[in-house]
Amino acid sequence: MALLSVVLPAYNEEQNIENTARVLSELLNRHGIDYELVFISDGSVDGTFQEIQRAAARDPRVKGAEFSRNFGKEAAIFAGLELAAGDAVIVMDCDLQHPPETIPQMWKLWQEGAEIVEGIKKNRGRESIFYRLSAGLFYKIMSRLIRMDMSSTSDFKLLDRKVVKVLLELPERNTFFRALTFWAGFRTERVEYEVQERQFGESKWSFFSLMRYAVTNATSFSTLPLQAVTVMGMISLIFSAILAVQTLVRYVTGTAVEGFTTVILLLLIIGGFLMVSLGIIGHYIARIYEEVKGRPKYIISRTTENVPETAKGIWRK
Repeated sequence: MALLSVVLPAYNEEQNIENTARVLSELLNRHGIDYELVFISDGSVDGTFQEIQRAAARDPRVKGAEFSRNFGKEAAIFAGLELAAGDAVIVMDCDLQHPPETIPQMWKLWQEGAEIVEGIKKNRGRESIFYRLSAGLFYKIMSRLIRMDMSSTSDFKLLDRKVVKVLLELPERNTFFRALTFWAGFRTERVEYEVQERQFGESKWSFFSLMRYAVTNATSFSTLPLQAVTVMGMISLIFSAILAVQTLVRYVTGTAVEGFTTVILLLLIIGGFLMVSLGIIGHYIARIYEEVKGRPKYIISRTTENVPETAKGIWRK
């Protein structure tokens, strides 16, 4: 019988662990799906991992691990993929904003031959206007930078074992899970879902964390920002030529202010574009620096008792 692994990254989600394990277990048992739940505590500072241990003690099909510190959601997803033993793996949020009721539909599509099943949002649920706008800006930026439509996508997706193997064998350390599944190809199906309300806790994403997430993932997955440096250089030249003509006209007519044009051209145009260009290049140099150092994506400090002893302290190289 095929096994389904459900990977659930968690950061400070102690209020959600017990409820999530219960809801998923009841659903999967009701549909006759053999399963395991893999919780990854991403360096949580509350009792998240203790709740995972309690859930594992109640149900041997629940297992989990905790990072030595907060390594980020991308690292937690890949750690979950590493520990998952299923023939198919579903990644979803542990706050159940990704509706569990969609899982049987995804499972059926996989049984019919789909190798990737993408969860596509119908809507974003009840969110504040500011958060909705910041999230919308994030997805617009990402869609433009990586040249894929990211407006409705999420981390909620099912992957066949062969896809999981491909992702785990990728050598890079700065990963963007949502985009990598597009990049990997394979036969893909889609299911729509409505974002559910959180029962406990609050979202850990803010406007600034979303923007930082966008910049990090954009520079790790796309070279388009580097090409923007060339575009800014061309704009600078055109703008400089226009101002030069304007200055020459004013000089001939005797209305030019001495030194004004030089200051504007040097400080505002050349200086501004140069600093932005250096900033973009700097982000890519930082990504190169992190890759060259070869440090692990994550470090596992603790696991539940039903996880092999060899998993403790492991990392992905």
